[in-house]
Amino acid sequence: MRNRPPGTRRSLSACVFACLLLAAAVASAQEYQQALPGYKFQFPRDDFNHENYQTEWWYYTGNLRAPNGHRFGFELTFFRQGVSRAPGSDPWYVHDVWMAHLALSDIGAGRFHHEERLNRAGPGLAGVDAATGTIWNGNWQATITPQQEDLRGIGRNFAFSLKLLPAKPPVIQGQNGVSQKAAGLGHASHYYSRTRLLTSGSIQVAGKSYQVEGTSWMDHEFFTGSMASNESGWDWLSVQFDDGAELMLYRMRRKDGSIDPFSSGSYVDAQAQTRFLSASDFVMTPAGDTWTSPATKAAYPLRWHVSVPLLHLAFEVTTPLRAQEMTARFGPSYWEGAIDIAGTREASPTHGVGYLEMTGYAEPGRAVVPQ
Repeated sequence: MRNRPPGTRRSLSACVFACLLLAAAVASAQEYQQALPGYKFQFPRDDFNHENYQTEWWYYTGNLRAPNGHRFGFELTFFRQGVSRAPGSDPWYVHDVWMAHLALSDIGAGRFHHEERLNRAGPGLAGVDAATGTIWNGNWQATITPQQEDLRGIGRNFAFSLKLLPAKPPVIQGQNGVSQKAAGLGHASHYYSRTRLLTSGSIQVAGKSYQVEGTSWMDHEFFTGSMASNESGWDWLSVQFDDGAELMLYRMRRKDGSIDPFSSGSYVDAQAQTRFLSASDFVMTPAGDTWTSPATKAAYPLRWHVSVPLLHLAFEVTTPLRAQEMTARFGPSYWEGAIDIAGTREASPTHGVGYLEMTGYAEPGRAVVPQ
């Protein structure tokens, strides 16, 4: 028997898992509940699983520094995609596909590390347990309590263990219980954020260990088919200002190049008062700096100009590390990375850090299989 070429085993595994994702994508949406207006959030119930909705994610990002100034960004994301609501007692029956992304932006060293993982629940391989407050995929996990959240991610050549303390209550995004993504019922999600999580812990990378501190952001969304057929992707950013305020904006891009008028965001002041921002309340535009991925050939705009006139706020978005693309085998690739902002608020200088996510720039359906 001929020896298998290097990388073939992983390529076959990627094909198998890609087929699982395809099955999830074509599962009948009629089995699941849409995100509709009037939803009333309750905590801690809504921190955990909502299996009546087809898609759900828990998204952690943050900016951290060691005492010597060495800077990092991180991402830990858990995705659940419903495949079938049919009953099945076999532990290997696929009700849901569980995917997770783990990334470390070693800004001090100019390196971006990332991994992905895809599992079925099986006998405890991945899932959510509200009784213990745990969301996990293998040995990547988040544990949520009202007092704090603990994250653990272990990769091939990096790892982190972090404690997150909420400085503000959860922010319900959107209006009337839904964050609308396009016109029409069902083109929406139930979406909340924890906008300022005071973070401390340890990072191991390149044979070194760092004690770090900083701030993190958490998004949790659940929905069934929220994007419209004429939309191609989105540009999303979160900002934590030095004055204690936070900002979230997203713009939904249409395939014809226009921006959907249901794009929106929110502003949270230092006293935790939240203001909804409609698409007409802000401008978020690329400002002339593009990075082209050598892996996917996608061209991502890395410099942005943002203005929110009703807040007398304007700033530029830049990134300290250009190559922060999550090249994916199990789904679409996207750029997700640490950013800096600098601008003015009420004619006074303002600064902050945050995260920028850009989806839909890589060729649809193109999976990257590492050799």
